Amino acid sequence: MYSYEVKIDGPYEFNRVLDRLSMDPLHAVDKEARIIRVPMYDRGEPVVVTVKAVGTSEHPAFEVSSEKEMSSTIKERIARIFHWDRSLTPVQQHYLQTNLAPIFKEHEGTPIVLEFNMYGCIMKCIIHQQLNLKFAHTLTERFVQQFGFQREGVWFYPLPETIAELDYEALTALQFSRRKAEYVIDTSRLIAEGKLNIEDLEHQSDEEILKELIKVRGIGPWTVQNVLLFALGRPNLFPIADIGIQNALKKLFNLPAKPSKDEMEKWSKEWEPYLSYASLYLWRSIE
Repeated sequence: MYSYEVKIDGPYEFNRVLDRLSMDPLHAVDKEARIIRVPMYDRGEPVVVTVKAVGTSEHPAFEVSSEKEMSSTIKERIARIFHWDRSLTPVQQHYLQTNLAPIFKEHEGTPIVLEFNMYGCIMKCIIHQQLNLKFAHTLTERFVQQFGFQREGVWFYPLPETIAELDYEALTALQFSRRKAEYVIDTSRLIAEGKLNIEDLEHQSDEEILKELIKVRGIGPWTVQNVLLFALGRPNLFPIADIGIQNALKKLFNLPAKPSKDEMEKWSKEWEPYLSYASLYLWRSIE
């Protein structure tokens, strides 16, 4: 067993991280032991990385371990996924001066945790489109368990090459709609054939990524925003059309109805340049 320890500045609420991760049934979370086991690829090989909290909210520390020695790339990626590479303090100080101060006080120390895998994030977003959360998780679970694989009891999303070879009926048999089956398989084919290079997205601007992904049938602005936020951790995204955010603002500001687009655009100007954190904390406020 290979392991190392990470210490970061607090506050950082790992229990809230585990709460949110545990909403996805595919995640290997042990809240009592304060552990998440992360499926990753190291030099092309699947590897499970265990992250265990060993500190407190004010003095966060983590033990990171794996069966094999981890490359510097994996260590950097783990730090990026769990928001250990940048402090939450500037974000917190910014929002305490805004009308979102109540939820930032309540959920202080909640980081934006990234999806573990870019391809998995894109597939998850496509599957979740226009579905209630419970059925979306059910479909995603069927997809991964049917075509993905396990290592050490942890589920890995299938490779795009695997999904590219499927017929649409393989997904409609799992209760995918025909159109959603086409979106998932056709997008996987573009990736497998190298026509859509998802590894390059990290080096592109938000606008360039939107322009690239929106050309793909089945990927709209909502999906692109989710990829930018939860796969790439871009800090200044606010999906105005998201119903959860609308409901959270209605509750927070005690409004008679959901806010209008104009109202949300006006309020959000005060929250820049950390709009992604406003999105997360508003979602958390109603979860």
